[in-house]
Amino acid sequence: MSLTLQPLHPLFAAEASGIDLARPLSDADLKQINAAMNQYAVLVWRGQPLSGQQQIDLTKAFGPLDLGLKKVFKRKERLEDEHLIDISNVDAEGQVARRDSPKNLSNFANQLWHSDSSFQDPRAAYSMLHAVVLPSWGGTTEFADLRAAYDALPERTRGEIESLSAEHYALHTRILLGDEAYTDDQKKAIPPAVWPLVQTHPGSGRKLLFVGVHAREIIGWPTAEARIYLSDLLEHATQREFVYRHEWQVGDLVMWDNRSTLHRGRRYDIAERRELRRTTIEDVPEARLMAA
Repeated sequence: MSLTLQPLHPLFAAEASGIDLARPLSDADLKQINAAMNQYAVLVWRGQPLSGQQQIDLTKAFGPLDLGLKKVFKRKERLEDEHLIDISNVDAEGQVARRDSPKNLSNFANQLWHSDSSFQDPRAAYSMLHAVVLPSWGGTTEFADLRAAYDALPERTRGEIESLSAEHYALHTRILLGDEAYTDDQKKAIPPAVWPLVQTHPGSGRKLLFVGVHAREIIGWPTAEARIYLSDLLEHATQREFVYRHEWQVGDLVMWDNRSTLHRGRRYDIAERRELRRTTIEDVPEARLMAA
């Protein structure tokens, strides 16, 4: 099969077709998809009604699966495999969750600009999100191109950040949203990860600005100054011209590269059922991410 791409944004993101994601991918398929991901960073696949196991098998073709916060917080799950991340407002009993539930806390945190698992080492590479049930309004997902954001930085700012690194902490978003009910043991179980603010994407060779809401400190800087500066950089990176907004259809599968994009969910009526399933791979040497 041959991959067909239709750009969705002037800078990045493309609709992909021509490959049936429910079937095992060949080496040629992997090379085509990786090359497209290196160029576009976000690929939208329409009409891919995958089962949970098919989505897991698809994701495994690119590398080892990432559990994210499930490595630390073990909670009752409703999906058949722990590698399926339940991006929904549905509780473990299959009912729409209470407004003040832990499930909805996670949903609110997902509405902040972030890259998956930037708070750990290894971080995440590709994520794949599959739409199963959608609400009547809202719930779109936005993506920001960190490569374009770097390209648009003033020269002075590029020079300032070239040698700086930021600390990313998993609970930073939860604490921002008022959830402070974590024990010292839980906090210690998720040590922060440190990443350079300026990185070169290994597949495309392009420089990028690696920021996001998980970043809470700049190494060697006073906390207040660092957080203001990180906020300014995040505001720059998520300007409208760098953002693709995805309007979901049931059966969509969207792939994105967490190393070169940020994303956030948008508001919807949390009294209406919304179910998406995410799978993610770790950015490790054995991941099959290169185009050639």
